[in-house]
Amino acid sequence: MGQWLSWVKSNEKELLTILTNLAKKSVETSEAVVVLFNDLGNAEQVQKIHRLETEADVLTRDIFSELNRTFITPLDREDMQRIASKIDDVIDFMDGIASRVYSYKITESPPYTEQIAEELVKATKEVEYMISKLQRIKDPKDMIQHCRNTSDIEHTVDDLYREAIRELFESKDAIHIIKLKDIYETMETASDRCVDVADVIEDIVLKYT
Repeated sequence: MGQWLSWVKSNEKELLTILTNLAKKSVETSEAVVVLFNDLGNAEQVQKIHRLETEADVLTRDIFSELNRTFITPLDREDMQRIASKIDDVIDFMDGIASRVYSYKITESPPYTEQIAEELVKATKEVEYMISKLQRIKDPKDMIQHCRNTSDIEHTVDDLYREAIRELFESKDAIHIIKLKDIYETMETASDRCVDVADVIEDIVLKYT
């Protein structure tokens, strides 16, 4: 545990604050996706999601820049880079959801999209919680449990995705199938990236506690 605390002290203020803000940005973006599917006629929501993605990119660059200025072991640097990159990926894919909805002129929420969007909110909140606890891990078992929670959410999304695809292919409209399949796949990938974050955090917990 002492090794972990020594590592944190070297970059706690800058890196963990920025990383926490990035995790919060992922929650804000996922919640905006839910709002979007509840009101697909709201073009401003698409713009909001894209703005959040742009802000997340800035935070990610800030993390990498801070890593380059901070004395830290290569392994720890890699962990931080992986976490930041994966959270940024989550937000990128959620922006991709919004952009596809706009580009494909989707006017009604496709089946299961609202449910999947709600699960993405749960997943990003798990990520935010775990990031908030990185500064001082008091209960490793709790952290591992939240990693498992993220995985359970991903399984739920997978189930919804499979049902969505199964029903989608009952349609005879090829263009409709292509559009919605792309949206479903993007949503499912956003969920996968949340699990990627949880996997990195689990590795960190096992190494430093």
